[in-house]
Amino acid sequence: MEMESTTGDRLSAADERATMRRVFRRIVPLCFVLYIISYIDRANIGYAALQMNAELGLTADAFGFAAGIFFIGYFLFEVPSNMLMARYGARVWIARILIGMGMVSMLTAFVQTSWQLYLVRFLLGIAEAGYFPAIIIYLTSWFRAREQATVVALFTSAIPVSYIVGTPISTFIMDHVSGFGLTGWRWMFLIEGVPAVIGGLLTYRLLVDRPANARWLRQEERDWLEGEIAIEHAARDGVKHLGTWGAITDRKVLFLSLVYFVYQAGSLGVGYWLPQIVKSAASTMSNVEIGLVATIPYVIATIGMIWWSRRSDRTGERQRHAAWPLLAAAIGLAAVVPVGGIVASAALLSLALTGFYAFKAPFWTLPGIFLSRSTAAVSIAAINSIGNLGGFVGPYAVGLVAKESGKPALGLLFLAALTLVAFAMVWLARLAPRAEYGQ
Repeated sequence: MEMESTTGDRLSAADERATMRRVFRRIVPLCFVLYIISYIDRANIGYAALQMNAELGLTADAFGFAAGIFFIGYFLFEVPSNMLMARYGARVWIARILIGMGMVSMLTAFVQTSWQLYLVRFLLGIAEAGYFPAIIIYLTSWFRAREQATVVALFTSAIPVSYIVGTPISTFIMDHVSGFGLTGWRWMFLIEGVPAVIGGLLTYRLLVDRPANARWLRQEERDWLEGEIAIEHAARDGVKHLGTWGAITDRKVLFLSLVYFVYQAGSLGVGYWLPQIVKSAASTMSNVEIGLVATIPYVIATIGMIWWSRRSDRTGERQRHAAWPLLAAAIGLAAVVPVGGIVASAALLSLALTGFYAFKAPFWTLPGIFLSRSTAAVSIAAINSIGNLGGFVGPYAVGLVAKESGKPALGLLFLAALTLVAFAMVWLARLAPRAEYGQ
């Protein structure tokens, strides 16, 4: 049975499905692996802290500052980075980001003071700035609205998977690799920076900017997909077309930026401190054992976020699918402190992280409700940039609480309150007459 596409190019329904499967196989696994690599280089400081804090003489609040200052550099260079990507193309710019990240991450192995660590973390934020929104916009060049929440979920599932993969690797390196005057945590940074450089070179070689340039598709497949994407990116009733400054300062964009700020404070506050929270609950564990326990919440979170995002695609509803996970995360965080115990803590942190990660894919479809694609490209960068400042506030706030109380888990109460605020904001927001992507 033949199905005529909206562009006038003809592909059978079977050929359409086969084309999208081919696109998925070529695009999503590569982006997934690259994001795992980049996120390990961003987050492995949480495991380094098990050795690094004592060697550098870092207090709890100093570590929180070191973990969070990454996001200051990220904030300052996020929007300029995405504007440069529009000029040079995704292939060139994403490759540049990965190579820069890998080199700065390796440089972390040689810091000798807290201030050197702060500087390198700040530079790492500059190097990575623009990476996440660049990939999100890149995926909209290949996938239609009906597929985007699932695709974004599969891509962003690289975040919890990076902990699942990176945790045992990082802790193993720390406990078993040394030499040439470098202790285990230094070797961890050195070794784990190399894949990002290699990934950047592979990106330059393998990534294709748009369907029209994909030689691995037949001409009729390229024409059909280009047409489908063009139709979706064309003007729609009710969406805004704004200049760069307008896209950054739009009221709804700023609202979503604030939501993402609160979300990031909670999510990254947990992520960077999780190894130390586990260690405080079971102080006799080795670094490797702590790493293995810390992976459990991320395994559960990965499964949960993919299922929830597929449900959002199936129902076509976005706003409530972004709100409910935040409520689950707030409940999980708030319950960790009074419940206590390693088993119960792991279960509640699993609930919290599942909520945090299930939130992401539906949330990133929300700008498309009220903005054109060209405007959304800049706005997504702005939302990610402003929101990521929460990545400074969350870890630093937990550090301050940990310094005063000696219990990192108490900082989770503050993060739970912030997350509950984010839930209320998303639930009550009026983004469009219907909170569905593209309508």
